[in-house]
Amino acid sequence: MKRIVLTFGLLSGALSMTMMFGTMSFIDDIGFERGVYFGYTAIVISFLFVYFGIRSYRDNVSGGAITFGRALGVGLLITLISCTFYVGSWLVIEHYFMPDFVDKYNTFAMEQLKASGASAAEIDKAAVEAAEFKRQYANPFIKAAFTLLEPLPVGLLITFISAVVLRRKKP
Repeated sequence: MKRIVLTFGLLSGALSMTMMFGTMSFIDDIGFERGVYFGYTAIVISFLFVYFGIRSYRDNVSGGAITFGRALGVGLLITLISCTFYVGSWLVIEHYFMPDFVDKYNTFAMEQLKASGASAAEIDKAAVEAAEFKRQYANPFIKAAFTLLEPLPVGLLITFISAVVLRRKKP
């Protein structure tokens, strides 16, 4: 099991990391709105390795049969490895290549709020929240936790669906 989990987890993580570097290289050109679409598409594509990892485990290790629980376990381990790569690559990108990311994002969010016709009180409240977010985001543990919240729900969903689809009783 270790070999399959590591292989597919590393493949998923490497793809996630590569696609993140690619997307973030062009974020100033594509903008934050499109960047979200590219980012989540990349996350979903990278988590397809969860499905293939569970299937490989079922077909090659457990003789063509796998319980829902075992499939869920294999998928969760692959997901955790992939998420570790995702978080690690974001920490590197943000620290070395985009140290002004929070400022740019806060500016974008404030412009969106103003364009939506928000009142001055709402804009002031959002500015205070943005400043608090920037203060919190300076802590690398909080930054890692926020970053983990991007791919983890997607990975959990794909793991659950894959476990349901791939479960098979022994003949």
